[in-house]
Amino acid sequence: MFDFVSITFVDILDIILVGLLIFQIIRLIRGTAAMSIFAGILILYVIWLVVSAFNMKLLSSLMGQVLGVGVIALIVIFQPEIRRFLLHLGSRYASANRGSFFRRLFKNRGGVNVVSPELLEELTEACRMMSQENTGALIVLKHRTSLAPIIETGDEVDARISRRLLLNIFFKNSPLHDGALIIANERIQAVRCTLPISANPNIPAQYGLRHKAAVGITEQTDASAIVVSEETGNISFVSNGVLKQMNSITELRTAIENSYR
Repeated sequence: MFDFVSITFVDILDIILVGLLIFQIIRLIRGTAAMSIFAGILILYVIWLVVSAFNMKLLSSLMGQVLGVGVIALIVIFQPEIRRFLLHLGSRYASANRGSFFRRLFKNRGGVNVVSPELLEELTEACRMMSQENTGALIVLKHRTSLAPIIETGDEVDARISRRLLLNIFFKNSPLHDGALIIANERIQAVRCTLPISANPNIPAQYGLRHKAAVGITEQTDASAIVVSEETGNISFVSNGVLKQMNSITELRTAIENSYR
């Protein structure tokens, strides 16, 4: 009855892979403005398939040209999402090969994958003290992705991490307190850095630019970020674009440790 339909194992595998790819794309852009654009593109593509099936040559040719040229526009529009997808893919591959040469290569060239007890103690204690005093702070923890373009927007420091230094940097009247502080290879690499602001509309309204900047840098890189609210003193930890409020310094310490694994 269905002799005219020829489906092979390769066809089934092809459908499954395309489905997984679309699922990953939707998961990455869900909740962002890009979701509406992606839905519109899918609708145009379905319409093009329909008019092609009915052999409407003029309309099919016109829409084919629009979709063809639109690929370049899509790369520009979805640049942050494409970057995030490739970063996620590379990080997953590196995590799945912990004992391999590839993993060791990332460890040696991409920065440390472990965090020392000294750094944890100084960093968490500084956050605790700033939280008690309602001192606003934005700290970015570099992992594998290079933050060189971000570091260039601020002032390079290259200093040993200490709670007193962190408190002095983020002191309200300090000329270095405005912007983000970058920690890489267990040292303060730069201060007063400018971060990309997240366009995610689902970020709660009570969070300001400091929190949106923390979400933005973790969306575009594999870095994580710590935010101390100037208004409430609450401490938040941000990783992979997800912002979570910390209920204790112990929880913050655990989150930092997990981010380096």
